[in-house]
Amino acid sequence: MRFEVTYTAKDCKARLGKLTLPNGIVNTPIFMPVGTQGTVKTIIPRELNELGAEIIVCNTYHLYLRPSTEVIKSAGGLSKFIGWHKPILTDSGGFQIYSLAPLRKITDEGVKFQSHIDGSSHFFTPESVVEIQETFGSDIAMCLDVCLPYPSTYNTAQDAMNQTLLWAERARKVKQEKTNLFGIIQGATYADLRKTSAKATVDLDFSGYGIGGLCLGEPSSITYEMIEAVRDFIPDKSVCYLMGAGYPEDIVEGVKRGVDMFDCVLPTRNGRTGTAFTSLGRITIRNAQYLTDFTPLDPNCGCYTCQNFTRAYLRHLFIAGEVLGPKLLTLHNLFFFINLIKNIRQHIDQGDFLAWSQDFLANFSSKNNQSAS
Repeated sequence: MRFEVTYTAKDCKARLGKLTLPNGIVNTPIFMPVGTQGTVKTIIPRELNELGAEIIVCNTYHLYLRPSTEVIKSAGGLSKFIGWHKPILTDSGGFQIYSLAPLRKITDEGVKFQSHIDGSSHFFTPESVVEIQETFGSDIAMCLDVCLPYPSTYNTAQDAMNQTLLWAERARKVKQEKTNLFGIIQGATYADLRKTSAKATVDLDFSGYGIGGLCLGEPSSITYEMIEAVRDFIPDKSVCYLMGAGYPEDIVEGVKRGVDMFDCVLPTRNGRTGTAFTSLGRITIRNAQYLTDFTPLDPNCGCYTCQNFTRAYLRHLFIAGEVLGPKLLTLHNLFFFINLIKNIRQHIDQGDFLAWSQDFLANFSSKNNQSAS
């Protein structure tokens, strides 16, 4: 892996970069669509290419359970198995420590999961998680970490941070030389813990660094405070990845603070359930107000959905239970997010990102319930 910073803004920490990985080049800042089980839901790889996606995120825990590490190995690796021939980042399963809390037990050695599929028991260690991702052929692998819910007590956050650091050291020792392994900074919403975690994780010398355990329901102001607490500890030559950040506002604010990589299920999950992100705000397409609205979903958008279909038709698809509705909204949402990143890169390159971002943030909000008209 090679990461080159090509331009840094003069009035904030926003920057442009080029990340060279085994399966291709990724321009940063970058938004990574999430394909948890080896698929970005409703979207085929050809469409991802047409949208301009450069890298996707898959999940180690889910792919280990189904179809299994052995099947993926037999297929020639994850890239060949899923038909995506650009870079892939695989999450470690640390998020499942959070999302599947009733089905897991953490020990110093690792984490025992009861499968959400069939109830079978599986034990993940920091070492085995690295080995699985190496078998997948991941362009970027993530360390196993302890991800906590919000809010968490100081003592709980400190214990989780310490456990994550111990696991990171063990993972670092067993990784192959060619493996691009990222360490993960934890510490919940406590700035002093975040700083301690950042210092210790960087001392282990990983290929890049993820900021984990955020964007889980805490106020945005705390999210940004935690980024600021750790960002200066991450070397300029290293990639900074804000894990799970998906609202457009959070992406813009993260870039302003020096974050290079983002991922989230938000554009695909919201698309499947009937919510679209547009230049005019957030639209819930099932609403009755769109019954006879024959305008595009977003008049300022150049995606296939907006160029060919009306809000009334899209609403009809969702009300009728047609699978085309979720697909068309997901296609639009991914276009919106990828185009947002392209705009961000353009304004960094032009030298006016801070001014553009202030205007964007003053006029756009996707976190409040609202409908664009």
